[in-house]
Amino acid sequence: MKTFLKVWSVLTILCMTFVVFGGALVTKTGSADGCGNTWPLCNGQFVRLTDITPEKIIEVMHRLTTGISSIFVIVLAICAWIYIKDRRETKPLAIVAVAFLVLQAFMGAAAVMWGQNPYIMALHFGISIICYAAIVLLCLLIFEVDNKFDARNMVIGTKLKVNLYLLTIYTYIAVYTGALVRHEKASLAVPAWPFENGSFVMPTSVQDYVQYLHRLAALILVVWILYVTWIVFREYSHYRVLKYAMILEIIFVAAQAFTGIMSVVTNVNLYIALAHSLIITMMFALMTYLCLLASRSKQNRLKIK
Repeated sequence: MKTFLKVWSVLTILCMTFVVFGGALVTKTGSADGCGNTWPLCNGQFVRLTDITPEKIIEVMHRLTTGISSIFVIVLAICAWIYIKDRRETKPLAIVAVAFLVLQAFMGAAAVMWGQNPYIMALHFGISIICYAAIVLLCLLIFEVDNKFDARNMVIGTKLKVNLYLLTIYTYIAVYTGALVRHEKASLAVPAWPFENGSFVMPTSVQDYVQYLHRLAALILVVWILYVTWIVFREYSHYRVLKYAMILEIIFVAAQAFTGIMSVVTNVNLYIALAHSLIITMMFALMTYLCLLASRSKQNRLKIK
C-alpha cells in the first residue's frame, strides 16, 4: 500500500501542476469566457467539433484537468488519512487539500457564471497554491523525507521560527499582488524594468499602482529570503534540510525575479509567464514545508529534555 501511496501522491502533484498551468493559461490567453457563462458544460452543452475555438479548447481542458485532479486529491486525502494517520499533520493537511480544492472549483465556476472581479479572482490563484502546497506536504510525509534528512528532531529558535511563519504569509501576499497584476491587466502598465525610461514615473492609473506594488513586494521578498538564508547558515548549518531548502528558495526567487523581468521585456511571453506562475507555486510549497518543520520545534525540544 505504501508503494501505491507514493505513486499516487506523485501523480496527484503532476495533475495539480497541470491545473496551475491551466489556470494561468486561461488567464494569460483570455480564455475565461471561452465557454460563455455556463458551467460545467460549455455554452450549456458539450463541445461540438464544428464549434471549436482556441479559447474554448483551453477552457474545456482546464475544466477537464481540474475534474480529474479532484479525483486524485480526494483519493490521496482519504488514503493518507487511513494509512499515515500516526503523523499529526496528516489529517489537517488532508482537510486543507480537499477544502481548498472545492473552494477553488467554486470560485472558478462562480467567475464563469457571475462575472470576474479582478480583486476576487486574484484569490483564485492563491487558493490553488494552498491546495498544491498541502498535497506536496502529504507527499513528503508519505515519502518520509523527514527521516532521510533527520528533520523529525529539529529544534528551531524563536527568531528563525517567527521569520519562517511571517515570510510564508508575506510570500502569499506577494503572490496575490502578482495574480492581481494578471487580472487587472497590468502586466505592461510600466513597460520597462525597473522603471519606465530609466527613472521613476509617478503612477497615473490603477494598473500602474498595481504593477509598482508587485515590484516592491517582490523586492522585499528577495531581501527577506536572503536574510533568512543568512540566519540559517550562521546558526543552523548543522541541519542539512534547512540549508538545502534555503538554497532552493534562493534559486526559486532568482528564477522568479528573472521570469518576472523577462515577462516585461518580452511583452508577456506566454511560456515565460507560465514558468513565472509555476516557480512561485513550488516556492510557496517549500516555504510551507519549512513552517511544518518549525511547528514541530517545541515538541522536539521537549523530547530532548
